[in-house]
Amino acid sequence: MKYGKFAAVYDGLMEDIPYEEYVEWVASHVSSGKLLDVACGTGTLSQLFAEMGYDVTASDLSDDMLTIANQRFQEANQSIPVLQLSMDNLEGLTGFDLVTLAIDSLNYLQTEQQVQQTFKEVYKALNQGGYFFFDVHSIFKVDTVYMNSPFVYDAEEIAYIWHTESGEFTHSVVHDITFFVQQGNLFERFEETHEQRTFPIAVYTNWLEAAGFSLESVTADFSTHLPDNASERIFFCARK
Repeated sequence: MKYGKFAAVYDGLMEDIPYEEYVEWVASHVSSGKLLDVACGTGTLSQLFAEMGYDVTASDLSDDMLTIANQRFQEANQSIPVLQLSMDNLEGLTGFDLVTLAIDSLNYLQTEQQVQQTFKEVYKALNQGGYFFFDVHSIFKVDTVYMNSPFVYDAEEIAYIWHTESGEFTHSVVHDITFFVQQGNLFERFEETHEQRTFPIAVYTNWLEAAGFSLESVTADFSTHLPDNASERIFFCARK
């Protein structure tokens, strides 16, 4: 998927994501080491992990996202290697102490095989005893919360109208978003379509174990609480 114009507005749309809490969650399990940030987007988490002292490598499939990430790292004088890779094909990367796959990026994979292959690729990338951290949308969020669209966002420089509908698969959603982005005295309009799919917690757990992982914890919504029927974001910590 190309993210050209979307990449340019991505950070503004993600302002409410508590990235620092994500870093704290990871650091509570392992406080240092060689870290691979898969599907890094514009590099916000990669930068925070580097500031915490992790030896970070960032990867993403989108060259538009990576262009912004590279610029972010250069402006901060951070030497973070950037790789253009799909999350289900990490091309032989090995030697990492921890891998992160954050902010529901895994939900962009549309097939069961892609998710299972991603778990296998992450497993191979990790050292023995290494940790894998990721989060996904809950079934409740995909099937119920997202179906309450349209959603409207209006800020000084960016506005959008966001429509959703059920996708092709069970527990999948299609996001159709129309953006209005200020360019001088005018607003540019462009449209994006994104498709996401999630699975029950037990399915993710089975796939992790099939790939060789042991499950350390499953929590919800940037907390230490167990997921319940109203949880919207599910966090997994697994270990090789």
